[in-house]
Amino acid sequence: MLEPEKEDLQFDINQLVTQALRNSQPSVWFEVLYAKAKGNAAQIPWAKSAPHPYLQDWLTNHEQLKTGQKTLVIGCGLGDDAEALAHLGFEVTAFDISPSAIAWCQQRFPDSTVNYLVADLFAIPSQWHQAFDFVFECRNIQALPLNLRYSVISSVASLVAPGGTLLVITRVRDTEAEPFGPPWALSDSELAQFESLGLQQVEKIIYLESEQIDVKKVRIEYQKIT
Repeated sequence: MLEPEKEDLQFDINQLVTQALRNSQPSVWFEVLYAKAKGNAAQIPWAKSAPHPYLQDWLTNHEQLKTGQKTLVIGCGLGDDAEALAHLGFEVTAFDISPSAIAWCQQRFPDSTVNYLVADLFAIPSQWHQAFDFVFECRNIQALPLNLRYSVISSVASLVAPGGTLLVITRVRDTEAEPFGPPWALSDSELAQFESLGLQQVEKIIYLESEQIDVKKVRIEYQKIT
């Protein structure tokens, strides 16, 4: 069971998403949420003021990582993941569809080396095509409805350079039946789309943290086939 405040926040988000879907603007609710928060990170349920622990664990256990790699953080939120990568010496670009989120990042990290940008995953700049050695996708795909799933997965896959790495953190489900959301956990067939787009699975770690028995959290590392 969610705590009362979290329950209220989840209800508000569900209302925002429902309205956005009615207006055929499935991503617009992110900006509404960030703007409405007015600098209060407690109003952003995924903001923890620290790098995602699954990313931190991956970075700690992959000593062969090459610093200086051209890196992209998708849907960067308040910037903690991007900053963690930058501190290790990666050349980081981080984007979010929400101008309020990007302004928040720039305010939090005024001396950052990260290039924070407003951008739309469904309209990525042409110069980003296969341009990044390392791409980090954390919980953005699951925040979008199933009718956009193939488009968003294709967009994510297109960003990875040949031989590059894609790291995905997401919820997954054990059934192909349409899930209740948001978030909408990914199925095995949806994850298989990454491999059909030229990405080879290197490692998959399953985390059994969810209150829902049929939903798990995973971290998957892919490599773009050259």
